[in-house]
Amino acid sequence: MQLFYTNKIQEEIYLNFIESKHIIKVLRKQIGDTINLTDGTGYLYKAKIISSDLEKCKLKIINKEKKEKSHNYFLHVAISPLKNLNRFEWFLEKSTEIGIDEITPLICEKTEKKSIKIDRCNKIIISAMKQSLSYHLPKINDPIDFDKLVLQNFNENKYIAHCKEFDKINLYKIKCKKLLILIGPEGDFTKKEINLALKNNFQSISLSNNRLRTETAGIITTHTVKLNNYK
Repeated sequence: MQLFYTNKIQEEIYLNFIESKHIIKVLRKQIGDTINLTDGTGYLYKAKIISSDLEKCKLKIINKEKKEKSHNYFLHVAISPLKNLNRFEWFLEKSTEIGIDEITPLICEKTEKKSIKIDRCNKIIISAMKQSLSYHLPKINDPIDFDKLVLQNFNENKYIAHCKEFDKINLYKIKCKKLLILIGPEGDFTKKEINLALKNNFQSISLSNNRLRTETAGIITTHTVKLNNYK
């Protein structure tokens, strides 16, 4: 099954150039053929091609179906961007495939790359959502400083994953439905950052007995939460 994306659902839809080219030139779809479409809000649409313009394919919605989210929890990961952006983008792709709801680039004291292109990140997430046949698009936020994020109010249970010698809970023992988990940069969070988080009701967690790269910690977090709440 091929799944396509648009953020504008109405009775008649014009797809962008990339989606139009894939449908018309690669898949060789023609007028009257149907395709599967989502807007990332949990709906699957069936749409008929009514104009096979290579740059602006026009569709008409013929069916709408509500789809259940593939996981039964809400996971928000705030994670430091990496100097090697390919590794950060790999995390975005794989966490979307596994199951994540919200991602916040977290600017810490030791973060080396303090700016990222949100539009590019969103394209990677959309592609991963389509590839994994998911109908719920994870939200990616603008980068935020560590101090500002930990002072905010959240409805989720709040955790910070770090390598320092603190009493920690193993993530695999945490079974709750709403989680915010902080993952630091190469070099870890500073003790000052950890203490600030703890003062604001974050709990220290352990992800592994091994020291992990940032993107690996992100994937283990996403996968462990998935397994903890497996339907």
